[in-house]
Amino acid sequence: MAMLTVGSGALLLGKDVIGLHAAVTADAVLWSLGTLTGLAASAAIPYLMFTRHRIEQQTTLATWLMPIVPPMVSAATGAALIPHLAHGQAQLTLLLGCYAMFGLSLIASLVVISLVWARLAYHGPGPAETVPTFWIVLGPLGQSITAANLLGTQAPHVIGAPYATAMKAMGVLYGIPVWGFAMLWLVLAAAITLRTARQHLPFTLTWWSFTFPVGTVVTGTSELALHTHLDAFNGASVALYALLVAAWLIAAANTLRGALTGRLFLASPTTGTSAPNASTVSSAVPVRA
Repeated sequence: MAMLTVGSGALLLGKDVIGLHAAVTADAVLWSLGTLTGLAASAAIPYLMFTRHRIEQQTTLATWLMPIVPPMVSAATGAALIPHLAHGQAQLTLLLGCYAMFGLSLIASLVVISLVWARLAYHGPGPAETVPTFWIVLGPLGQSITAANLLGTQAPHVIGAPYATAMKAMGVLYGIPVWGFAMLWLVLAAAITLRTARQHLPFTLTWWSFTFPVGTVVTGTSELALHTHLDAFNGASVALYALLVAAWLIAAANTLRGALTGRLFLASPTTGTSAPNASTVSSAVPVRA
């Protein structure tokens, strides 16, 4: 995902610095590498989970989404490369390939999100250190809205009617219901986080889960605002962006402080027996021979 986002940035902003040809080349290389490694991870890591680990329901984490989200990022960032390919089969292949990765990531994400919901319902939030990871659920939701709208924008230039019209409409018709669920999850994740913070929410690197997932909701909301011209979406995108900046500053400041003091690299002490820490949960999962 890092390669995909850097490549996208190179194309969107770098073209004014290094020239369009160099920016397209950089994005194409990084997008290809990021897509190949993302597709490999989306298959290999679930395979290992299914065949080598015996996993209990109470150990379900939203971090399980991490290996299956990259194809969705490829779908969203690949849309920007479509205009720079030769007309015809090259553009059509990339467009439909991005939609295929959209579906791959979306359906797998919905399965995992259902498991995370079940874990919360049956076992509660679990260790405080893992609570920020529940925000990761926003990642595939927001990124899928972004991808659906970006690909829909490119569709009329690549594929004919009625598919182009349907793909363009899909961005809004799909995006608004998913945005509604994303807002529900945002409220739930925020409420669980605040509840945990009132008790004790130690800083760990999982706090960075407050950033990228919210960022995808910002881009998704911005795309909906662009396509619907609804003032409410404009206001929501600004508010979500403010939340993103605040979360990023908090996570960055605590990371810097923890790195300078050295505390960030120390194992967290066990604070009680009511909820195991992350290392206890991990070691409790046996590996099949």
